Amino acid sequence: MTQYVNITSEAEGYLADLLEKQNVEGMAVRIFITQPGTKYAETCLAYCRPEEVNDKDEVQQMEKLKVYVEAMSIPYLDESVIDFAKDRMGGQLTIKAPNAKMPRVNADSPVEDRINYLLYTEINPGLAAHGGEVSLVELTQDGIAVLKFGGGCQGCSAVDMTLKDGVEASLTSKIPEVSGVRDVTDHTVTENAYFK
Repeated sequence: MTQYVNITSEAEGYLADLLEKQNVEGMAVRIFITQPGTKYAETCLAYCRPEEVNDKDEVQQMEKLKVYVEAMSIPYLDESVIDFAKDRMGGQLTIKAPNAKMPRVNADSPVEDRINYLLYTEINPGLAAHGGEVSLVELTQDGIAVLKFGGGCQGCSAVDMTLKDGVEASLTSKIPEVSGVRDVTDHTVTENAYFK
């Protein structure tokens, strides 16, 4: 049995009880991530009637219930856990998917994934202190990472220093396939700029 999501026995029991109350033959649970791999990613758990099953979904058969997992979401569900904790108010179901916004990468992952992972985990947390962010637009054939800044970095007078001394230095030292960076941000827009 393939396990895509770690569903604790408490959560399985809770979900099985919810499904039973629906009184629909063959009712299951479906797990998916909206906008996976982005900062807007949300992990979702929903009822799944038999007629709503997507033939591309993978099945995680549990002892008490059947779980359909959206195939596109699987790389982002690595290390995910669904748990249920009882309390005086009844209890709370929690879903933790630490890789929903960015899947874990390794040396064999595509270059774009490794760039995005580095931007998301190392560079953007520093830029967020100034309300800024940077994202990958594309990687050119000759290894240039084309980037776009947003938030407090757009129109910021220090963006050239951030680009060369921070972003480019980090990307070229940690990802050998990246030979340089190019900024395609419209920096004439300065209303949110951190430094004007």
